[in-house]
Amino acid sequence: MSVPPVQLSQRFVVPAMCVCVTFIAIVDGAITTVALPSIARQFRLTTAALDGVVVVYPVCLAMAIPASAWLVERFGGKRVLLTALAGFLGSSLLCGAAADLGQLVVFRAIQGLSAGVLFPASASLLFRTFTSSEQVRIARYTIIPQQIAPAAAPILGGLLVDHLSWRWVFYVNLPVGLPAVLFGLLFLAEKRGPRPGRFDLTGLLLSAAALGSLMFGICEGPNRGWSSVAVVTSLVLGAVLLVAAVVFELRIAEPLLKLRLFADRLFRDTNLISLAGLVPILGAMYLGPLFLQQGQGRTALESGTSTFPEAFGVLLTVQIAGALYARIGPRVIIGCGMAGVSAVLLLFAACDEHTGLWTFRGLMFLLGVAMGGVFMPTTVASLATLARTDLAQASTLNTVVRQTGGALAPAVVTTALVLSTPAGAAADPPVSAYQHAYLALAVIAALAAVFSFTLPDGPARAAARGTAASSRSHPFRRKRVDAH
Repeated sequence: MSVPPVQLSQRFVVPAMCVCVTFIAIVDGAITTVALPSIARQFRLTTAALDGVVVVYPVCLAMAIPASAWLVERFGGKRVLLTALAGFLGSSLLCGAAADLGQLVVFRAIQGLSAGVLFPASASLLFRTFTSSEQVRIARYTIIPQQIAPAAAPILGGLLVDHLSWRWVFYVNLPVGLPAVLFGLLFLAEKRGPRPGRFDLTGLLLSAAALGSLMFGICEGPNRGWSSVAVVTSLVLGAVLLVAAVVFELRIAEPLLKLRLFADRLFRDTNLISLAGLVPILGAMYLGPLFLQQGQGRTALESGTSTFPEAFGVLLTVQIAGALYARIGPRVIIGCGMAGVSAVLLLFAACDEHTGLWTFRGLMFLLGVAMGGVFMPTTVASLATLARTDLAQASTLNTVVRQTGGALAPAVVTTALVLSTPAGAAADPPVSAYQHAYLALAVIAALAAVFSFTLPDGPARAAARGTAASSRSHPFRRKRVDAH
């Protein structure tokens, strides 16, 4: 990883690397579920027996996140990012070559650990390279793969499984990932911040165990039942460990997770909005294919092509939000975006077994239009009032929040479906159960919208405009940030 970088502007290199890393990781997370039936047939197991393949990934990802900020500060963003990417690609190759279920679970765990470092490391590099006003503009382009990836993954996965084999669901990471590693070795500049203090091993053990335990409970709750011994034990243990981790991290001088950053109201509120807002947004993305395939009896291809329009809606709104961000501020944009999500989810709740595919596609496009006002403004505003030395830590905490919201979304949806399904019909929920699930998501989105309109976004607008006040508060914003 010590190859000297070729002279090339980091203002191009860093976004290019972040786009590749984000695309690979998101596709991998979304594409694996498509291959589960084929994997079950290969290993002569039931699909339910492959639960570990799905759950181990988010659990290990959550456990690795706390260490990412310290690793970036200690070894530099380039080295950490490329090492994690190489680990992710190597484990993808091993997943594809797995001879049995046990090997596949182990290699998926390594994938999760690598991804837990990838997301914060790439985000930290991006935020260190661009000022707040520049982040608004660059997000209009970097968000493209973030929206295309989850929409295209089910279609790509179906084609690979049908025409090649389930193993190519993992091998497909290599054609994109290997050129990204080579590109990073040649062009990505090494730049480190202040050297961190001693590694907080106790904080890592407490936070990793807490997040891993909570993630397991959240992911398994809908499948095993929220009252099952394993789920209750996992959630209670995770909560106790989380409290212990918070108390410990607040008491030491150099914590692994800088929880004191949540004392900043803008950072705290944007993360709360992100946590609450991701549940209805990702919940709707999870619920849509279930409604089409199970509620209406559609094919997987029809489902994939009907959820895809969401990406186009997001891309449209992000361009508008980027242009208006500095003028009207993130509060109005995020609040209107979440209110729009709630309104569209209410329209989804009116869908039944007779709803046409083009009607559903139109609603997915409208959902994307509303979603586009949430993601970029929330992320950019969360860092507006923080010092540059805290960006790696802030990126790590943002990732923890997003992963938690991502795990809660399918759990909320599945629980709503179970509660709305008559006893004895759990395998075949009625259409009314899907309608009730959409209503539950709409209520959560409405509450998030109300809270969003209380966001104190004055500093975020100032930072986006690059005003003198912002420069005085954050001297590093006075000059363009580049590694060269």
